[in-house]
Amino acid sequence: MSNKKKVTIDGNSAAAHVAYAFSEVAAIYPITPSSPMGEYADSWASTGRMNLFGKKVDVVEMQSEAGAAGAVHGSLSGGALTTTFTASQGLLLMIPNMHKIAGEMLPTVFHVSARSLAAQALSIFGDHSDVMSTRNTGFAMTAASSIQETMDMALVAHLSTLKTQVPFLSFFDGFRTSHEVQKVEEISFEDIKSLIEDKYIERFRDRAMRPEKPFIKVAAQNPDVYFQGRETVNSYYDAVPGIVQEYMNKVAEVIGRQYHLFDYVGDPEAEKIIIAMGSGCDTIEKAVDFLTARGEKVGAIKVRLYRPFSVADFIDAIPASVKKIAVLDRTKEPGSIGEPLFLDTVAALAAAGRGSIQVVGGRYGLSSKEFTPSHVKAVYDHLDGAAFHGFTVGINDDVTHKSITVNEIIDVAPKDLVSCIFWGLGSDGTVGANKNSIKIIGENTDMNAQAYFVYDSKKSGGITTSHLRFGKSSVNMPWLVEHADFVACHNPAYLGRYDMLAPLKKGGVFLLNSEIDSTEVFNHLTKEDQKLIIDRKIRFFNIDAVKIAEQVGLGAARINTVMQAAFFKISGVLPEDQAIELVKNAIKKTFSKKGESIVKMNWDAVDAASAALEEVKIPSSIGESFVPPKLIAEDASDFAKSIIEPIMHLKGDDIPVSK
Repeated sequence: MSNKKKVTIDGNSAAAHVAYAFSEVAAIYPITPSSPMGEYADSWASTGRMNLFGKKVDVVEMQSEAGAAGAVHGSLSGGALTTTFTASQGLLLMIPNMHKIAGEMLPTVFHVSARSLAAQALSIFGDHSDVMSTRNTGFAMTAASSIQETMDMALVAHLSTLKTQVPFLSFFDGFRTSHEVQKVEEISFEDIKSLIEDKYIERFRDRAMRPEKPFIKVAAQNPDVYFQGRETVNSYYDAVPGIVQEYMNKVAEVIGRQYHLFDYVGDPEAEKIIIAMGSGCDTIEKAVDFLTARGEKVGAIKVRLYRPFSVADFIDAIPASVKKIAVLDRTKEPGSIGEPLFLDTVAALAAAGRGSIQVVGGRYGLSSKEFTPSHVKAVYDHLDGAAFHGFTVGINDDVTHKSITVNEIIDVAPKDLVSCIFWGLGSDGTVGANKNSIKIIGENTDMNAQAYFVYDSKKSGGITTSHLRFGKSSVNMPWLVEHADFVACHNPAYLGRYDMLAPLKKGGVFLLNSEIDSTEVFNHLTKEDQKLIIDRKIRFFNIDAVKIAEQVGLGAARINTVMQAAFFKISGVLPEDQAIELVKNAIKKTFSKKGESIVKMNWDAVDAASAALEEVKIPSSIGESFVPPKLIAEDASDFAKSIIEPIMHLKGDDIPVSK
């Protein structure tokens, strides 16, 4: 194992890092949430970063995803190592070229931040409906469940495609993995280079179309030979699982992290298991660790190589003791007997003579819908009961009654973990400041760090919530903070409208930005919030960040640096002097392009924050309180009351299917 460099990055950066190393050409077209992969590659090329072959990657932006896929096909045909990045409808536009690339056995890796397809409505958020629409293209498909795995599996895919001559689709969950920020080990270009076998690159180049070695590319085949032509690839696909495992083993020798085509976690004598892929696997594993620690015989299988599906490796991963299986798919195929992973599981068990195991399929997490350890517990509970097939978890289906009930809320977070939620307004700088904060913690302490940012498709002007976790324990927790040590409200207009304090633990901290005097601010909270603060012994801090921002010349809207400095002072995650110095360094890095005056204004804001922060004295009982105005009139329509009003309070997750 070589020296490991720790970096605090998002999932898109992890994928792009490996793609850049292997590629000579990247043909791209931006689509959320994959756009940053192309942007990173373009930025690195423009600043002179070299790939493994000592050249800058030629990044070409086309006029559509169909154009990008065509450019990839042409570039590969010309013998250039080529990649692309896409998602959702963008991936669907690439399908015709994907069939052709696979048919011609051209090695490439498409990196996909898996996203919902526009069905009853468009959604920019993540699930597997796009990648599942490509499973018959002939592309091999690998799934990653975290930012670290996104980097690791991308490396396995790039190595495997060169040896197998089968193109790969390397996917990870859109937003939940693509935009999450975590501290991970970066695989160095030197380590990547040590794994490359030049003979496979030479073989690829030798097959390229070029004047000095002319050959005919088959344009059309008739019924006499087309079928036979399709069957010529069988032996190549049969070899793929073994080659992928071979590279998983070789990569493990270099990076120290061992993967298998199907990885089992849990009790070795489990009777109930869940099978899934993508970020949900990390949620399931955390729940499995919690449940097995209290004696429950449960387990889970993480699918790493989805296509080609290796029946033998899959069956080997299932303990002999298993009696019941729930297969979780993050997609919906209306009218099908079951979703794709479920159907593969049933077929594999039947082929291996283990059809006696009871298998049910379920759906979860569509369009980045929350999937928590408590939902995992509900799935295991479902296997104990009637265990009907086609269930859903995480919603209330009161029409076709396919949803299962969550009976127990479990908290799997390690005791040393600090969890924080920051409420901001889109474009007020809160998200940017928190990205800096998590990098400061990740890069200047030995703690693990994770940040995830929730905002809607409006982005600017909408509500943002930043969810940060840090501690010595693992922070591979791909769900929102449910139990918080610290909650900050950067916009006092949210008081009474959103249930911000509910996640706070006993003895937690609430930080409010408001212009209200600290002697009166408690009376401006609702009765419910006052009761919660008193009952849970919450420490309450108040700061007028707007006043500071205006005084230093930043303007009322840019309160982020004030609130960031206040967070570091209260949280004590770092010594105050060290934290302030690191915040100032981050400010210089972020704002230096905008001029020294902007940097100085932000530094002044940081210096002023400490003196302006005041702890609010909490009374022993509820007194005068704030009664929030009604958002919907009494005589409003049922639609306004049952759909619009809960959404305005950010309670849309609670709306049942019937509404």
